[in-house]
Amino acid sequence: MGRRKRNRRKAKQQRQAVINIVLVVAALGISGWLFWSLQPEPYNEDTLCVVSETLPPHTAVIIDKTDEYSSAEAGLIAAAIRRSRDELTVGERFTLFELDERGQFNPRGEMSMCNPGRGNQVNPLFQNPKMIEERYAQLFEAPMEAILDDLVTPKEAPASPILEALARLAQTENFSNRAPERSILLVSDMLQNSDVFTAYGGAGEMPEGLPEPRDAAKIIIGRFGDGLRGAQLEIRLIPRERYVDLQRGPLTAYWNEIFAELGVDVRWRDL
Repeated sequence: MGRRKRNRRKAKQQRQAVINIVLVVAALGISGWLFWSLQPEPYNEDTLCVVSETLPPHTAVIIDKTDEYSSAEAGLIAAAIRRSRDELTVGERFTLFELDERGQFNPRGEMSMCNPGRGNQVNPLFQNPKMIEERYAQLFEAPMEAILDDLVTPKEAPASPILEALARLAQTENFSNRAPERSILLVSDMLQNSDVFTAYGGAGEMPEGLPEPRDAAKIIIGRFGDGLRGAQLEIRLIPRERYVDLQRGPLTAYWNEIFAELGVDVRWRDL
């Protein structure tokens, strides 16, 4: 009788030992998986973007520098850019472009980077929040601030090809329709002046001879392709005293029809 009890006790101990081993192995496996899965992915040191064949979401800012604006307006423009930067998700690309005094669409190549995240957005078990915050400040925030003063300094230009600038943006590799989410912040008076159409010449009203919105969109698609389709556009409107009624009324309606033809979801906000 005593021997049977000892045998049962021994068998129970052996089963418990097996269970303990299984639990330890499972715990080690889970710990290893967590450690591996929560490790930061390798990234490009120049752009801070994760090394991947998949493009990240992308927010692009276009500043229309083809006409003058006040120092107060320049301050509002800078604040709008900073807000757009601060709303980025971790890993989202952020690029600054300008429509300059020559009417040329120029990328500010020194500021096309992915948001590395702030210190309060990382897992402190695997990353040092203080180091992450310092990296954000030095490698992401500082380059933008370094060019912001120049970026918001306007100069009059002989042309203002706003629509073409948007279309050229969609031709850039990182803002192509391969990117899962594309947002544009356009700071402009929206007074287009190119061979596609011009908003000038109507003495504050819509000028005669404007192409139908569908035809204007067809010209752009014919020249640059249909890459804007699906993009989100926010326009920060710079008011012009002589044209403010035009800007906020019929010109807005005209632009909205063009954007609908191009497949762009647009919203308007005051500067």
